[in-house]
Amino acid sequence: MALSEFGLIQRFFTQQTVANPSTRLGIGDDCALLAIPEGYELAVTTDTMVENVHFFVGTDPRQLGHKLLAVNLSDLASMGANPISATLALTLPNVDERWLAAFAKGFLALAKHYDVDLIGGDTTSGALTLTVQAMGLVPSGKALLRSAAKPGDFVYLSGNLGDAGLGLKITQGYQCADPKMALARFNAPLPRVEEGLVLRGLAHACIDLSDGLASDLGHILEQSRVGACIDWEALPLSAEVLAYINDTGDWHMPLVAGDDYELCFTVSPQKSAWVPASCRKIGVIEATPGLRLNKSGAIQLLKAKGYEHFS
Repeated sequence: MALSEFGLIQRFFTQQTVANPSTRLGIGDDCALLAIPEGYELAVTTDTMVENVHFFVGTDPRQLGHKLLAVNLSDLASMGANPISATLALTLPNVDERWLAAFAKGFLALAKHYDVDLIGGDTTSGALTLTVQAMGLVPSGKALLRSAAKPGDFVYLSGNLGDAGLGLKITQGYQCADPKMALARFNAPLPRVEEGLVLRGLAHACIDLSDGLASDLGHILEQSRVGACIDWEALPLSAEVLAYINDTGDWHMPLVAGDDYELCFTVSPQKSAWVPASCRKIGVIEATPGLRLNKSGAIQLLKAKGYEHFS
């Protein structure tokens, strides 16, 4: 007998134990109940992933479950929020129990790692579409915003640039000598939750790299009404990405490719000594609007943009 909507939820998504003290009531009622501690604000984010737009047919469902939650936790990390809970809405063309078991395993394993409770959601029939709403706590007035970068700030990245973009190229047919790392970064990114918590009170502005450095840093510049100059030689590029650039000449790729989910943030020079050693300084915020690139001593305006829906 095929599983019903409620049987599906019961079988695959209600086996977790409540991990976060903010969860007062989870799955099983018309609404979940959350307790917000005094002195905190609730950060809320939502992301949708659609088959053939955000992921390919045949994507490993366990990795897909991981990535769906990871991209939302990355948004919370960029605001300096500590994740507490999530809701999950699944639109499924059919009930494939093996697919659901693997998807739930990937999703719930990452949730358990960060003490995130799955507190509700919805299931419907239709083209494969996956939506998560994630919630986190941040001390009142301490959230990291896109609008607070200041001229003179240093620009940092929390990790390598372009690895996920290379993973996408490999998925599309590019031949790489060692594809494992890039494919892992593309299919199962790690949200920089710990780094986001460290940056509270340290960074002026922050964003996660979902659509590419040029596009996402551009959001900071636009909302902060500043510009920036990025140093090409300072960009943290893996050996595999450098090999791809040498092979193809496509040096724009790491600047515009999405799905890295690293944090890009700005810090005043006076506080730069407290930036985690794993982060790399890549440029400086300037008063003159626009994003510029210093490549081998030549300054050029960086107009390239990352992926945008409906463009």
